[in-house]
Amino acid sequence: MAFIRKKQQEQQLQLYSKERFSLLLLNLEEYYFEQHRANHILHKGSHHERKIRGSLKICSKSVIFEPDSISQPIIKIPLRDCIKIGKHGENGANRHFTKAKSGGISLIFSQVYFIKEHNVVAPYKIERGKMEYVFELDVPGKVEDVVETLLQLHRASCLDKLGDQTAMVTILQSRLARTSFDKNRFQNISEKLHMECKAEMVTPLVTNPGHVCITDTNLYFQPLNGYPKPVVQITLQDVRRIYKRRHGLMPLGLEVFCTEDDLCSDIYLKFYEPQDRDDLYFYIATYLEHHVAEHTAESYMLQWQRGHLSNYQYLLHLNNLADRSCNDLSQYPVFPWIIHDYSSSELDLSNPGTFRDLSKPVGALNKERLERLLTRYQEMPEPKFMYGSHYSSPGYVLFYLVRIAPEYMLCLQNGRFDNADRMFNSIAETWKNCLDGATDFKELIPEFYGDDVSFLVNSLKLDLGKRQGGQMVDDVELPPWASSPEDFLQKSKDALESNYVSEHLHEWIDLIFGYKQKGSDAVGAHNVFHPLTYEGGVDLNSIQDPDEKVAMLTQILEFGQTPKQLFVTPHPRRITPKFKSLSQTSSYNASMADSPGEESFEDLTEESKTLAWNNITKLQLHEHYKIHKEAVTGITVSRNGSSVFTTSQDSTLKMFSKESKMLQRSISFSNMALSSCLLLPGDATVITSSWDNNVYFYSIAFGRRQDTLMGHDDAVSKICWHDNRLYSASWDSTVKVWSGVPAEMPGTKRHHFDLLAELEHDVSVDTISLNAASTLLVSGTKEGTVNIWDLTTATLMHQIPCHSGIVCDTAFSPDSRHVLSTGTDGCLNVIDVQTGMLISSMTSDEPQRCFVWDGNSVLSGSQSGELLVWDLLGAKISERIQGHTGAVTCIWMNEQCSSIITGGEDRQIIFWKLQY
Repeated sequence: MAFIRKKQQEQQLQLYSKERFSLLLLNLEEYYFEQHRANHILHKGSHHERKIRGSLKICSKSVIFEPDSISQPIIKIPLRDCIKIGKHGENGANRHFTKAKSGGISLIFSQVYFIKEHNVVAPYKIERGKMEYVFELDVPGKVEDVVETLLQLHRASCLDKLGDQTAMVTILQSRLARTSFDKNRFQNISEKLHMECKAEMVTPLVTNPGHVCITDTNLYFQPLNGYPKPVVQITLQDVRRIYKRRHGLMPLGLEVFCTEDDLCSDIYLKFYEPQDRDDLYFYIATYLEHHVAEHTAESYMLQWQRGHLSNYQYLLHLNNLADRSCNDLSQYPVFPWIIHDYSSSELDLSNPGTFRDLSKPVGALNKERLERLLTRYQEMPEPKFMYGSHYSSPGYVLFYLVRIAPEYMLCLQNGRFDNADRMFNSIAETWKNCLDGATDFKELIPEFYGDDVSFLVNSLKLDLGKRQGGQMVDDVELPPWASSPEDFLQKSKDALESNYVSEHLHEWIDLIFGYKQKGSDAVGAHNVFHPLTYEGGVDLNSIQDPDEKVAMLTQILEFGQTPKQLFVTPHPRRITPKFKSLSQTSSYNASMADSPGEESFEDLTEESKTLAWNNITKLQLHEHYKIHKEAVTGITVSRNGSSVFTTSQDSTLKMFSKESKMLQRSISFSNMALSSCLLLPGDATVITSSWDNNVYFYSIAFGRRQDTLMGHDDAVSKICWHDNRLYSASWDSTVKVWSGVPAEMPGTKRHHFDLLAELEHDVSVDTISLNAASTLLVSGTKEGTVNIWDLTTATLMHQIPCHSGIVCDTAFSPDSRHVLSTGTDGCLNVIDVQTGMLISSMTSDEPQRCFVWDGNSVLSGSQSGELLVWDLLGAKISERIQGHTGAVTCIWMNEQCSSIITGGEDRQIIFWKLQY
């Protein structure tokens, strides 16, 4: 899991330095500046005098001595507890010592900490009372400078005001930082320097100042103190992802990943100026521009909705995009409590009662507690908040991880573990406290749905204290339904990927990452936390008082932070598939049809479609025929595939025989262009739409125009038909729905049409499409707006302005969950039907005039005449296929997706063949 991998990385760096010392021995917001080889002199001047060899480390708030022998404890002396600092013997008591030019530093203090004796991680031992320690430096000439530095830091630590203390440390930092990156650290002498600036490397609970340097091939970080190694180097060629981060709610962070999916990054940097961060991001992003595809929350959402990402993977991606990082415990990845039942002997994932209500935050799960909180909220002055603690904070993260990260807990809690009864002792107890506790509203962390059980087991044999009942704190107590830690994690993972959670996870996402995170929707969902936890809740730059600023920053870092908001409209539900796709393996069990016999034909059709789309990039031009004098505008084919009907701007309807490869008929209704065509069920009548404002009905059997519908005041741009209803779109800014009663004897009786509905638009409508059940209609206008209509009520559901030019084509996905639109702006946009959210947008360098799609892949016809295959989930163009010599204007695909015909401005129709 994320934290465990991060800890392993840090341990590898520790091996490099071969030290017991770590930055976790420092206080929060403390810096480690320099070290000197030295001896700790015990019983100076007496017969019992002895020397302990080690390293003296100068830090902004303490002096730390690390003995070489692991049997000796590390010594930490807080500077605020120092009574006197000076050269040993300079006050007369040991003048002979001074004359000998010894490198002795004397510290007289009232309190000292002893840490990691015998290299055992345990609470710090404290010794109080006035005492003196003497440290003899290997280089006597440095004593004066070290003493001067310690005196300056001591003065800062004794100041009453935190702000003044921080200001003093900042002054010292600037003096120590009057160096530049050591160019001798470059991997190659031919590297070209692009940029250098000051920054801090961020690891959990600590930051380390130094210099950042970027060249044409590498990113470097050189710590000022050389810890834990002289330089950290990342090859730009290895970088896969970079993200701008908030740090302390400020836009100062940058995280670099050399992996595709890992939550654990290779380096996290915090800059002092947003411009430095943005400049470095620009340099790396420019390098990556042609190497790495950028993924958005919307693109991940589409992959998750369609089952290409598990619930676990999707939550990891959302956390990452929302500035959650395993390097920042105040913004550690947050995962939901899923299971409600921690008392049964068997876990029943088919029972909805097994699960927590994902539509409510933890604080609202207990109705009685919520009522008390709401009463307090109503009486509270502005700014109001419902919960006094957050659902994710450094303390909560380490509460769960104390068994694998004890040093982090000791760092956070000033060298102590928490009270034994307040430790993470039991899963069931922790869940109960989250339901009933007055101030406990915490969620979970990714480790609960991972593979590593070490956070549940006291494998380090830590002494975590004794509970009131007398039992020692050891392994975490598991629920009765878990036979082992491994079994607990496996069942937790099964619960996370269950059908129930898949159907409800979007509700929790709305709370944590979505539209219920802020504003009136958050109030309505009982999801309001302290203002300081939200991005934009406080502007630190506007705070002039340094004391107030430091106190505010400390509160932000320790209290926890709300994730960056990723969605501002309701998050769509996950699509629960009826059939398992042949092109993917689902992370959960798809429910198959109850009656295989009845569904067998549909199964074969689904298999045919899947096979065809899996091989769509292998499409080959088979035959082409020039049968029109102007651009082809529409194609429809008889059910047996023998007759192809086409319309054109040359005003003709053509009937072409696929078998004889000959033109059989050419029909003209007026001298105006025809815009589209379709065959009525039974293949007896062809309907065409015309720029002369009419819709024409042509009887194939009798070879003549059967009827004319004069239904619009401007050109008819597109028509659709379903279940005796005609849908016509027009440049007169309307889409009209007609009831069509077919003739009893084709060619002998005219159709009778009644206008059922008129869907009004602001501008001309260029295209329409129906969903499979004809309950929804999507329209595209000349000004780039996509409209989704509910045909059962003839009302507008969503209006999405998502193109900068004409919308060329629109279509629903087979499951009616999404709409795809293309435009003259070259964009392919995917819209969620339920919410109207634009969830994915891809661009090409030319207009895409028409397309067919299966919900995951798109075959589009471009302005240049190419057919493009798009992988929506991978956000890339998979293949470009040469076809027409002018724009591809229309495309037809049969139900099995095995036959494809295109028409173009080059007046040709092309028959395509799939290669399996």
